[in-house]
Amino acid sequence: MCGQRKDWGFGEFFSAGFGPKGWAAGFGPRGGRRNQIFESGEVKFVVLRLLKEKPRHGYDVIKGLEERMAGCYTPSAGTVYPTLQLLEDQGYVRVVEAEGKKVYHITPEGERFLEENRDALDEIFDRVRQTVRDFAGGDMGEIHSAFGRLAKVTFGRAWRRGPEHPSLKHVAEILRKAADEIELAWETKK
Repeated sequence: MCGQRKDWGFGEFFSAGFGPKGWAAGFGPRGGRRNQIFESGEVKFVVLRLLKEKPRHGYDVIKGLEERMAGCYTPSAGTVYPTLQLLEDQGYVRVVEAEGKKVYHITPEGERFLEENRDALDEIFDRVRQTVRDFAGGDMGEIHSAFGRLAKVTFGRAWRRGPEHPSLKHVAEILRKAADEIELAWETKK
């Protein structure tokens, strides 16, 4: 679930996820629709920035990006691992084997590349911040907040109680009824 976590300035605007890829699925940086949070070639900047903080293995890069995006975006392995390979091929990261895992370290060349492209990185994060503000503002902010609470009380508690808890069927029925009411509200209210 999306929520405030360590972030890169996105802060209060992350509190609930929408869709399988979080808030960003279907919402573009300039009001258009899209299915990805980053434009082509932008992930490398974000991965390098993460590696500048500390060396990480591939899965830790995925989890680190998810944490930095407050749970609202989780990059796929099919995005992260090819990006790491590209960065290694370009000399921006080096790999050190540790406990059977490849740990990626930013190189001095990678740090220079990041510094040389600071404006591009700033633009990426400015765009993401604005997208979140646009999406989470106004009445949509109320839905965002309510959905965050719903996800927390539903999934958080279900996870702690386990798959055999007697309340699960009742909670599922409540959710079905709520979905029916929401569908009706969209059809009847203008």
